[in-house]
Amino acid sequence: MSTAAELLAVARGELGVCESPGGSNCVKYNTWYYGRAVSGGGYPWCMAFVQWVFYRAGTALPRLTASCGELMRAAQAAGCWVTAGYRPGDVAIYDFPGGKDTDHCGIVESVQGDSVTAIEGNTGAGNDANGGQVQRRVRPLCQVVGAVRPEFTEEERDDMDKETFRALWMEMRRDLQDNEAGSWSEDARKWAVESGLVRGGSAGPDGQPSYMWEDVMTREQLVTVLYRFAQRAGLA
Repeated sequence: MSTAAELLAVARGELGVCESPGGSNCVKYNTWYYGRAVSGGGYPWCMAFVQWVFYRAGTALPRLTASCGELMRAAQAAGCWVTAGYRPGDVAIYDFPGGKDTDHCGIVESVQGDSVTAIEGNTGAGNDANGGQVQRRVRPLCQVVGAVRPEFTEEERDDMDKETFRALWMEMRRDLQDNEAGSWSEDARKWAVESGLVRGGSAGPDGQPSYMWEDVMTREQLVTVLYRFAQRAGLA
């Protein structure tokens, strides 16, 4: 089993491959799928390309088939069919205007707004679904019937930049915006509040100030508490 990134690396390595001669559907993906050189009577090979990529990457699809419709139905039966929230590595099934319900397929590389970028076999500017080449294509999401969601090896995060870390950190801190605390600190917390050393923030759902007892303390907060204590002790 591969990661989605490893699968896409295999697919990208095939960009530019063409059938030969043009219009024959004679291409190595059909040769692999059918187990023989496919002559001029060969079949359209968008799905054969997808199956070849997944085989090379070592990741299983719910059925070995050259039919977009059959793979869709197999994925629906297997519970790995999605119709929104497409991810890299998904196998998108397209319905182009005026054609069959399942005209073509591709391996999702990215999603941007209302469009999906995919690596597709047997496509081209003159014929989206039987164009004879492996290409990167951008399609409107309205043409995507749905997608097969394969099972990949989980990838380690390598995108932990400063902004991502900050967002995760703030999300974690939001869970601490309450008055939960251990019983062992009850007397100390009561003294700190009654003496004015610690002052709560905005009121929580229970109407009480939020002290966020389990949250971290900054140096700024620390010196503020120490200063209040020093004032009470006549030291400041």
